[in-house]
Amino acid sequence: MNKNRQLKEAKVAEIKEKMEKAQAVVLTNYQGLTVEQDTELRKNLREAGIEYKVYKNTLVTLAAKELGHEGIIEYLEGPVSIAFGYEDATAPARVLNNFAKDHKALELKAGIVDGIVYDQDMIKKIADIPSKEVLIAKLLGSIKSPLSNLAYLLNAIKDKKEAETAE
Repeated sequence: MNKNRQLKEAKVAEIKEKMEKAQAVVLTNYQGLTVEQDTELRKNLREAGIEYKVYKNTLVTLAAKELGHEGIIEYLEGPVSIAFGYEDATAPARVLNNFAKDHKALELKAGIVDGIVYDQDMIKKIADIPSKEVLIAKLLGSIKSPLSNLAYLLNAIKDKKEAETAE
């Protein structure tokens, strides 16, 4: 087996491993970004714990086929970058979408979230979903609020009863 083929097989295995491990994979067209913009994007993604790579489309196609994600193959045309989110399924879409709002050269193409392939419109909708931590905080806040009101009401009734007995 020649060395070039071994390198390609190793890259396919690497891509496959990243795709399996990731909760979300988002494909973008990055053509037209300046070096400064690309550096800023990579910094934003790194701070959010997202891995950002550019691979040959043919290698990504092979990895996607092996994983049964054939639906993503149609989006692998032209220059494509891939963001891998390992901890938060919405983070790659959210960070990329926020960046794309200010930098029109960056275009979200498609993605895979929890094993399901989504088109550009759905990825943009996923980008609007708050992070897991924010959702948990909202849930806890909505649970805490009625309990706090109940405690306040019970305390007010107790204070009123005490005031009446003191008179």
